[in-house]
Amino acid sequence: MRFRSLFVWPWITAALFLASVAAAQSSADPPKTNNETTPPASEKSDPSQDTAKDTTEDSTPAPGAKGKGKSSKKAKTAKTKAEQIGDAKAKTKTEKATFGGGCFWSIEAIFERIPGVKSVVSGFSGGTVASPDYEMVCSGETGHAEVVRILYDPDTITYEDLLDVFWSAHDPTTLNSQGEDFGTQYRSVIFYHTEDQMRAARKSYKKLTAAGTFGRPIVTDLVPAGPFYPAEKYHQDYYRKHRTSEYCQMVIAPKLRKLKLLK
Repeated sequence: MRFRSLFVWPWITAALFLASVAAAQSSADPPKTNNETTPPASEKSDPSQDTAKDTTEDSTPAPGAKGKGKSSKKAKTAKTKAEQIGDAKAKTKTEKATFGGGCFWSIEAIFERIPGVKSVVSGFSGGTVASPDYEMVCSGETGHAEVVRILYDPDTITYEDLLDVFWSAHDPTTLNSQGEDFGTQYRSVIFYHTEDQMRAARKSYKKLTAAGTFGRPIVTDLVPAGPFYPAEKYHQDYYRKHRTSEYCQMVIAPKLRKLKLLK
């Protein structure tokens, strides 16, 4: 009987130890009720997931801002196009030059054939009467000269090149006349638009004078550009419209052949 008690005692001791451990765990865990509000571990929010969600929502346009990303892209594209247009304008910018060398029919026909010249308009400048017509200028009472207003591309042809054409297109040594045309309206004159043009004109004048190119003194006027008045429509592009006329054949065509501009 004693042997049996000794054999059973270890089992009783073990059972008591396990019971005490279980009681200790039960006192450590808070009691649970049917009104438990703590979500299961699988439903708890993960801070890293919340951050990722916020980032995704920020990259998605709000209901009232549909196409915001596309609009920004379009705006950027429009700006690029505007820059391209600005560059194109910069590349095609023109500058002005105004010359008088006798009848504007001849000077116009010459300059409109020069590469880099964009347009040539016959007109009047240098007088004292506003908006004169051809008859008024021919009377000599307005003080205007027959001139051409030239628009040219400075990247293709320089003002110095235009001056070379000007000196070759007429006789700058005859005062108030060119060939059979007489009067102050036919005077040789350079109307400069900038200080650079003035300096270039003086330099070319001195060079030609020093070289004795014309054999006689140059009498060309050099004055600041003032108001320019286009001549009547029938004066514009005269040589092209009246190529077979006597004046064009006898006066203009020989000048074009001399300058090798007649095709």
